[in-house]
Amino acid sequence: MSEGQNSSDDARRTELIARAEELRPELHRYCSRLMGSVIEGEDVVQDAVTRALVAADELQDVQTLRAWLFRVAHNRALDLLRSRAIRSAEPMDAANNVADEAAPDPVEILMRQEAIKTAVSRFTELPVIQRSVIILKDVLDEPLAEIAGLLDLTVDSVKAHLARGRARLREINLAAGDLPAPKPTSEAVARYVALFNRRDWDGLRALLAGDVKLNQSTHPVRVGSADVGMFFSIYAKIDGVWLVPAWLEGREIIAVYENREDPKPSYIMWLKWREGKISFIRDYRYVRYVVADAELALAPDAERKASIG
Repeated sequence: MSEGQNSSDDARRTELIARAEELRPELHRYCSRLMGSVIEGEDVVQDAVTRALVAADELQDVQTLRAWLFRVAHNRALDLLRSRAIRSAEPMDAANNVADEAAPDPVEILMRQEAIKTAVSRFTELPVIQRSVIILKDVLDEPLAEIAGLLDLTVDSVKAHLARGRARLREINLAAGDLPAPKPTSEAVARYVALFNRRDWDGLRALLAGDVKLNQSTHPVRVGSADVGMFFSIYAKIDGVWLVPAWLEGREIIAVYENREDPKPSYIMWLKWREGKISFIRDYRYVRYVVADAELALAPDAERKASIG
């Protein structure tokens, strides 16, 4: 292969990687609702983007990347949903004259607004096919023909699933209660937050298990306490970062504020523990879109726990 060909291939691969990163937020809006979880949605996004990079040489046209990524992510999400045995099926009703116009009528607009405002976790109450159609049409505003192509359906089938899904989503939202109250902070997370907010980096490194892993989505996974310890060296150079214990999707997580006065966190961290040591850190600093749709609640004792010694 000539030097010129190699240069062209490298340029195309660089363009593909850049385009894949640009698509991550949009892909996450779809995957998080499909999975009913912003955290699991990001796992699917990361898997899809990783597969795109592996298949970079086979993707001849960067312009086809978006459709390819959505199909890979969709299929991966379905695999995960099947494994959790939460897939359901319902008979399909008539299309009810669903529109697909550039300027939809007021009722169409209200339906889309309702879908966008619906809590991510509630989408799991819809059958998977209705869930997919609702997200693609009402959240991402995809044309009906594109949705049909992605889901291997006819346009009439898409319209029917959309009409039934919209009606069901309205019922779900009307019946929905308040989110469960967050639980008090665990001693382990309280300790981590307190050490971080005191900038006690050596104290934090002492909490790391020998085989600890650090995942930052767009960066290679770090493994081992020595390598993961560099994570805290990076934060030591950043002023103003403040941690607060919080809860998200039944998980105890950590809200990260780059300015303590901000009303919402900039991103989150999620830790796993084993025998009192940190075995896994997931830092969402480089994929901040994850918190955009997050149903996050600060722990009831967050202010006290965040400042203990």
